[in-house]
Amino acid sequence: MNVTLIPSSPKGEVRAIASKSAAHRLLICAAFANAPTKIRCEQLNRDIEATADCLSALGATIDYKYGFFTVKPIKDIPKEAKLHCGESGSTLRFLVPIVAALGVKTEFVLKGRLPERPLSPLRELLEENGIKLSVQGSNPLICEGKLNGNEFSISGSVSSQFISGLLFALALCKNGGSLTVTDKLESAPYVSLTCDALKKFGANITKKGSVFTVIPTKLLDKKKTFNVEGDWSNAAFPLCAAAIDGDVTVTNINLTSRQGDKKIVELLLQFGADVETGRGRVRVRHAPLKAIDIDASHIPDLVPVLAAVASVAEGTTRIYGAARLRIKESDRLLTVCNMLNSLGADVTQTEDGLIINGKASLIGGTVDSANDHRITMSAAVASVACDSPVTILGAEACQKSYPAFFEDMEKLGFKKK
Repeated sequence: MNVTLIPSSPKGEVRAIASKSAAHRLLICAAFANAPTKIRCEQLNRDIEATADCLSALGATIDYKYGFFTVKPIKDIPKEAKLHCGESGSTLRFLVPIVAALGVKTEFVLKGRLPERPLSPLRELLEENGIKLSVQGSNPLICEGKLNGNEFSISGSVSSQFISGLLFALALCKNGGSLTVTDKLESAPYVSLTCDALKKFGANITKKGSVFTVIPTKLLDKKKTFNVEGDWSNAAFPLCAAAIDGDVTVTNINLTSRQGDKKIVELLLQFGADVETGRGRVRVRHAPLKAIDIDASHIPDLVPVLAAVASVAEGTTRIYGAARLRIKESDRLLTVCNMLNSLGADVTQTEDGLIINGKASLIGGTVDSANDHRITMSAAVASVACDSPVTILGAEACQKSYPAFFEDMEKLGFKKK
């Protein structure tokens, strides 16, 4: 699907969609609880559906009606399972340690670029503790064996998803265990989300320095209902569009959320946008934008859309600490650079980031989504800064995380040609 957008100034109000980061975690906890759970999740996307499907294949009963998941936990752990992860890195990286802890021989069926995305150093840790994994790039990826021991150590410099997956695994171990994180923990707020989800279900997790300790406990022994909060990562797109040229309010936002991408508020203020917050909503209005420096080590998902804002901010914006973006759905440092430059921006790559020289406006043109949802949506945001229409090739990529993206943007005044 190709979409052509006519430059416009977005105005109005839109409700933030459900956080897929929170949904993944709540669904996993619910599948291994000791009582049924209801999870309010107003919108679905391909990644959330992948996690739900995989947990169903492991024996959970999961129904979705009227905006709620009803999850009946797994009673009997299967000896073997075939799990379809789609393109969801979270689904794969959370569930590999979980099935290893359970001793389930598992085929993980992967799509898109997911087979290419690395599992190291998680792979080495698991193999050192009794797990056999098929070689990097295998599809399906085969995981067999049962984890030996419950005291692990892993670098935090590659992916926080590895740490989250191991914490889920330790919560399922009879005797709990400990996890030492060496090196700098990238995307640390996502690990906090994992700990919060586990604690909601009764897990006992403590952190002292770089060591997480999980004390054995029963996960949720009575029926409860949980709410998936609004997604800051996706709320950033309409907010950034407004910063470029508009006036947009996003509702259904938890201003005290553990989601790291709520930093978008602080960053747009630094750029010079007019930002108001309060009562579960954020309003952003355009004001003259100035270049800033951005450490993206804890907010990598925001880089594409922040780069769109920076492309029309006066001065030179430097984004660094984002080397991990090269192993996402696309090499996002390369594809962001290509996307914005094809619209007339001045962007160059560095080893771990981008250098963006702001212009008064962009010219428009055609961009390739590279089958990456965040490139698709960032290109739509960049169209606000353009003098001529923008055509996005492969715009259906947004289905991965925000299926209703273009519908919501049209509510704000985005115009399709």
